[in-house]
Amino acid sequence: MVIQRWQSILLLVASVLAGCFTFCSLGQVQTTDFTYNFTSLGFFQEGIPTGGSVATDYHTWYFFVLSVTTTLLLLIDIFLYKNLPLQKKVCLVSLVFVIASGATAGCLGYTAIEGGTIGWSSVALCPIISIAAVLLAYGCMVRDHNRLKAVDRIR
Repeated sequence: MVIQRWQSILLLVASVLAGCFTFCSLGQVQTTDFTYNFTSLGFFQEGIPTGGSVATDYHTWYFFVLSVTTTLLLLIDIFLYKNLPLQKKVCLVSLVFVIASGATAGCLGYTAIEGGTIGWSSVALCPIISIAAVLLAYGCMVRDHNRLKAVDRIR
């Protein structure tokens, strides 16, 4: 009996959103002299600085590794449908990773560059939608697990 349906689609949506969050621009930080592009790899100067100042780039490899790991966990979770208890555990772990990735982006965006104001991109909403998709997928997994238990009881 194969009942793997909606959780695969929801996990795929969550992994695509996590991939967009990893590889797209999350926003721009505006300081008095520079404009920085904020990605999961760090803050990188855009354009020519005003006033002849020298800009420095800030790398955030730990944030990039966290985001890539989140994307890979969500992709791996799709193919664990034959082992439903393991799929549920990996889904919960990936949920924690999605939350940690979103929280890290928020902390970095507001505190990494002093004196800068951040303008968030619409990609910054991806973790929120990913959390909803992962929770819905987990609910589908629980429902399917209960169906399998009910069928096993009948036999």
